[in-house]
Amino acid sequence: MTATTTRRPPTGPAAAPARRRGAWSLRIPAGLGLAFIVLPLLALLLRTDWADLTTHLSAPVVGQSLRLSAVTTSATMVLVWLLGTPLAWLLARSESRLTAWARALVTVPLVLPPVVGGVALLLAWGRRGVLGGPLEAWFGITVPFTTVAVVMAELFVALPFYVVAVEGAMRGLDRRYDQVAATLGAGPLRTFLTVVVPMVLPGIAAGSALAWARALGEFGATITFAGSFPGRTQTAPLGVYAALEQDPQAAIALSVVMLTISVVVLGALRTRWLR
Repeated sequence: MTATTTRRPPTGPAAAPARRRGAWSLRIPAGLGLAFIVLPLLALLLRTDWADLTTHLSAPVVGQSLRLSAVTTSATMVLVWLLGTPLAWLLARSESRLTAWARALVTVPLVLPPVVGGVALLLAWGRRGVLGGPLEAWFGITVPFTTVAVVMAELFVALPFYVVAVEGAMRGLDRRYDQVAATLGAGPLRTFLTVVVPMVLPGIAAGSALAWARALGEFGATITFAGSFPGRTQTAPLGVYAALEQDPQAAIALSVVMLTISVVVLGALRTRWLR
């Protein structure tokens, strides 16, 4: 009968070189991954004409696209709140077998290529679309290539971000609050407005910031469904794309503005989402 010995990892000072080698084997690819993200952003800042930045920001394409983005994203957020908050509540509280499928459908735009979303919107709301055809035939209303189409494209891509964030907050809410409100005579709508919404306001704020940032950066669905017409459908991302051909410095200046906005949004969310 032979005794077996178990090898133990080295400890103490002898183990320090091995730990350092293991740490460096992880730090090198981690550093490369970080550099891959940071270097393009750094290049954008290095190539910015800071001395004449205000002059480039006063270019017509910059002002028009920023103003239109401000209007469309504001309208989008109102719709996100009105539609997304009840939808998040339904997904968080429903026990139906169809809820999982509904949740999957809501999150499809998160992974769907934006251009495909634009094509889907065009087939639904276009002049020959499933809904757009009757809308134009009966009421003379045309949706594609209008400012309304921009809002719809932004809503399509931004709503899932809000619903996912708010549903997570509502799932963590104790259901006994609903029961207490019901025993005090509050109906479902009053309970939702006076109990649920105030208690998940941090989740609503986080979801709103994410949805607004996604709406601001939307490109593919917008250019497919709404086109790129200055002052009407050319939002900030489309303005960057258009300015690259005519005024590259204006495109860079507008890109810096959008980068700054993105950093501010992520900074505001760092304690809730980035810990």
